[in-house]
Amino acid sequence: MAEKTRYSDEELQEFKEIIDEKLAVAKHDYQQMMRTLMNADGNDVDDTSPTYKVLEEGSATQTKEELMTQAARMQKFIQGLEAALVRIQNKTYGIDRITGELIPKERLRAVPHATLSVQSKLNGKH
Repeated sequence: MAEKTRYSDEELQEFKEIIDEKLAVAKHDYQQMMRTLMNADGNDVDDTSPTYKVLEEGSATQTKEELMTQAARMQKFIQGLEAALVRIQNKTYGIDRITGELIPKERLRAVPHATLSVQSKLNGKH
């Protein structure tokens, strides 16, 4: 029996559903972060609070920087998921980009945007 070289259309559909669900959540979370960063919600008291509260301002700056870092990570995650959808469409999804072998389903269910098996990731330190 020949070794399987790609996932079936049914399997790809299962992965697409997982990715679509994660993508919807990630986009929602990203939009929430951006609204918070832009003060779009308007529930803030920055315009009415005294400006001499240096410690609180420092804390707010740190929080904003942390949120910007999280937003950048979320944006990268979204891009990874969108790239995975392209690979599904091209029927190349789930193929290790180093070995050409199939990435185990368990890994793809946990990390649906993965392009390397755990073994390839450990060996290549990518």
